[in-house]
Amino acid sequence: MEHHPASAWLAGAANAAEGQGPGLLRIVLIVMILGCALTAWFLLRGYRRKDD
Repeated sequence: MEHHPASAWLAGAANAAEGQGPGLLRIVLIVMILGCALTAWFLLRGYRRKDD
């Protein structure tokens, strides 16, 4: 069993990830941010008062 330094393993993982395109983590983060923004908008619009 040979020992691979962590830096070599990380460099290999980075090289493999370059050709993958948008990964699952990036998609999940974008959906989470959009969901939080929509939830905040929906909740905060209820505080608006119309005194007509």
